[in-house]
Amino acid sequence: MSAPARPGAGHRAARAVFWAFVLNGFLFANWVSRLPAVRDALGLTPAQMGLVLLVGSVGSIIALPLAGGVVQRLGSARTILTAAVVSGAGFAAVVLGLQLGDPRVMGGGLLVAMMGVATWDVAMNIEGGAVEHVIDRQVMPRLHAGFSVGTVVGAGAGALAALVGLPVSVHLGVMVAAILGGVAVAVRGFLPHTPAAVAPGRRTRLAAVLGGWREGRTVLVGLMVLAFALTEGAANDWLALGVVDGFDTDNAVGALGFGVFVAAMTAMRLAGEGLLARFGRVAVLRATSVLALAGLLLFGLSPWLWLALLGGLLWGLGAALGFPVGMSAAGDEPLKAAMRVSVVSTIGYAAFLVGPPFLGLLADHVGYRHAMLAIAAPLVLGFFLASAARPLEARSRPTSA
Repeated sequence: MSAPARPGAGHRAARAVFWAFVLNGFLFANWVSRLPAVRDALGLTPAQMGLVLLVGSVGSIIALPLAGGVVQRLGSARTILTAAVVSGAGFAAVVLGLQLGDPRVMGGGLLVAMMGVATWDVAMNIEGGAVEHVIDRQVMPRLHAGFSVGTVVGAGAGALAALVGLPVSVHLGVMVAAILGGVAVAVRGFLPHTPAAVAPGRRTRLAAVLGGWREGRTVLVGLMVLAFALTEGAANDWLALGVVDGFDTDNAVGALGFGVFVAAMTAMRLAGEGLLARFGRVAVLRATSVLALAGLLLFGLSPWLWLALLGGLLWGLGAALGFPVGMSAAGDEPLKAAMRVSVVSTIGYAAFLVGPPFLGLLADHVGYRHAMLAIAAPLVLGFFLASAARPLEARSRPTSA
């Protein structure tokens, strides 16, 4: 938990957390952008590559439920700095695996790296919720826009590295060193931390970790986030392929389609604070779920490329706010924010583990574009679960619905 702070310190912390989000997205995108080179360097088949990525996802799922307890003990700043060092060590092992030509070493390194990245993710969301409480503004969408900006810049850096033929090991080494330096600077602006009282008994500590899973509202918020995460994750993994295969066009047009989606999502996250202040969480979430559903249907069913790209734009606008608003809802009560954010993050990130393989199997039978229509079901669920994100009375924010 964070100690009481003045609004001025809160605004300074908001800027610091924004940069933590940017750096997290930058790290993730630099790695993902070099996956083709990693595959080629090790000569991996699609199935082997999928297994390597699954190992990374397992690392995230292991870390997410535990991260809240770590933040309670260490504070967000120390947790993020430690997690960044852990992820750096993991990527060092990834580099070693590439140099040795050993996928097992690389997979082990990726497991550790993704554990660090996931812990960092939970900690920065917890800090973002604490900042919202101090400055009495719903800035979480803007913070998540920072992650989107980081991914765009990171993808560009990865593309440039690939263009000039920079070896993956050199690229990752330089990138990780730069990010560690950036994190060390950013966390200095975080809110001061007051360690939470922790009971010494093992059973008591376990009960604290599992407590959030027994709260109906927290689980419902997590399921709402899951619905929006599936919506976002499906586009990240398959939208470009859906454009290329669905309209028999080239990879550049597919990249354009994905770019439209990402740009729309970033723009909506930047606008999210104002929309939430005016209309409240529930109304905004329901409206964006309708936008996402409309965009998804246009993308999946349109016979014309231009209309499918318009669908991708609406899809991006609609997918943008579910995750950040869910993090805000989980952090409504600062004293319980760490465990609740950890629970919601775990449920939400499960979408990134389960969704892509399921949609890939479905696409084998109906094609990429039509497979995306399966996301309509969780979007409808997200519409009805939006009411779970209504602010708790303890938050006392009259402008929220």
